[in-house]
Amino acid sequence: MRRGQNLAGWLFTAPAILGLGVFLLAPIILALWVSFRDWSALAPLGTSTPVGVKNYHDLLVRSGIVQTDFARSLRNNLYYVLGVVPAQTALALLLAVIVNAKLLRGKTFFRTAFYFPSVTSSIAVAFIFIFLFSPNGVINAVLSALLPGTVDTVWLNEADGVLHIIAGWLGIESGPSGGNIMGLSAWDWLSGPSIALTAVMILAVWTTTGTFMLMFLAGLQNIPEELDEAALIDGANARQRFFRVTLPMLRPTLVLVITLGLIGTWQVFDQIYAMTSGGPQKTTLTPSYLIYREGFENSAMGRAAAIAFILFVVILIFTALQRLVLRERD
Repeated sequence: MRRGQNLAGWLFTAPAILGLGVFLLAPIILALWVSFRDWSALAPLGTSTPVGVKNYHDLLVRSGIVQTDFARSLRNNLYYVLGVVPAQTALALLLAVIVNAKLLRGKTFFRTAFYFPSVTSSIAVAFIFIFLFSPNGVINAVLSALLPGTVDTVWLNEADGVLHIIAGWLGIESGPSGGNIMGLSAWDWLSGPSIALTAVMILAVWTTTGTFMLMFLAGLQNIPEELDEAALIDGANARQRFFRVTLPMLRPTLVLVITLGLIGTWQVFDQIYAMTSGGPQKTTLTPSYLIYREGFENSAMGRAAAIAFILFVVILIFTALQRLVLRERD
């Protein structure tokens, strides 16, 4: 009977395993194989030639435009991650706490309103943001009133880094010489997100916060009320109850939200494609968009596959770091 049950279990799971193998595992293995070859994707795969680790060498070691562009994409995406993940996590938690409040009226309306941007087409939202940041847009009208002389400014075409702008206000126009890393100087690495990339970051926070709010809301509703009541009886105020009771109980949800946020932000593509196409001056270029550009515009599919696997390693490292920081302690 046990052997029969095992056989029946494998038969029931076989379609799912077969689907995962054909449409997930096999493409990953094939892409890894392609990353060690020179293939234009315009000819049959059998015509590709082996190049060893050349694609990885060009990206990580060999000086040139390929390495510099890859370094720029990593720099831009790093600032994107550091800006978006904390903002969307904190804002989602704040909205979840507000919506979960017992005295709040119209909870269904607020949940729907906060979640609505997450189910809207990202391309449609991107085009709306293009209009908002145009010279005749609402945001430009507000900024023009606050910053005279910016009436005709196209903010999505501004390539200056935010940290460089702040340093310029303090009289710092350039950094120390040297410190070249992957073709970029230390001053370039410390530029901060460009104004154009900052606009994309605002869009990302606005469109993703609603989804993470629902996750936090589910976590809040799973916390037993007896814990909060016991802390209240012990004399804890609202702030102490939140940081000593509620937040520790939300640790699994917090780990999930930050993990999904890290993966999503390191794979950002659609907003970049629709709003800036990697410009201006490659300050919104990201690894995911660089994969598209190398593979489909430059016909270097082997290099594009190599970028994808380097990005995979980067995501693993950041995910492991956040799990290390948020691990449970005695």
